[in-house]
Amino acid sequence: MSASAAAARPGFAEASRDLLRDTVLDAVGELLADRGWPEVTLAQIAQRAGVSRQTLYNSFGSRQELAQSYVMREADRFLTAVEIAVRSKAPDARGALMAAAEIFLAAAGTHPVIRAVASSDSGEEILPLLTTRGGALVGDVTQRLAAVLVENWPQLSAQDASLVSDCLVRLAISYAALPAGSPREMAQALARILGPFLDELVAD
Repeated sequence: MSASAAAARPGFAEASRDLLRDTVLDAVGELLADRGWPEVTLAQIAQRAGVSRQTLYNSFGSRQELAQSYVMREADRFLTAVEIAVRSKAPDARGALMAAAEIFLAAAGTHPVIRAVASSDSGEEILPLLTTRGGALVGDVTQRLAAVLVENWPQLSAQDASLVSDCLVRLAISYAALPAGSPREMAQALARILGPFLDELVAD
C-alpha cells in the first residue's frame, strides 16, 4: 500500500465516530417514519441505536443539535441523489428536469425531511430547528440544482439556471403539498411546463 493511500484512509477512531454518527442518525430516521419529532425522545433514539443517552450528548450535544445533524445529513443525501439523476439524463434537458422532480415528489410522501419541506403544516418541528419553514433548505436545494444544470449545460447563464431551478423547486413543493397524481405523472407535468423554456435556453 502506498503512503498516499494509507494517509487517505480514515483512522480507526474517525471511522468509529462516523459509524456511530450514522447509526444514531439512522435511528432518528426510523423513529420519524411513524411519529413527529416532538414525540421522539433521546431515550428512544439511544435504545434504537444501541447506545447510551450519555453517548448521544457526548457525540451531538443537545437534542436540537441532534435534529440539526439529521436534517443536514438527509438534505445532503437527497441533493446528491438529485444531482446524480440530472447527470444521468444529460443531454436530455427535459428528462433531467423530470428525474429531479420525480425524486422530490416521491420522497415528499415518505421522507421526514422532504415531507416537512412540502408540508404547509407548521406543526412539523424538524425543519424549524434549522430553518424557518424550510426556507434555508429550499434555498440550498435551488442553488445546488442550478449548479448542476450549469455543469451539464455550460451554455446556461447562472441567472437562467437559477430561474429554472427556482421555478422547478417551487412548483414541485406545490405539487407535493397538493398531489395531482403519482410522482411520475406530476414530474411529467412539470417537465412539460418548464421543458420548452429550458430547451430554448440550451439551444441558445
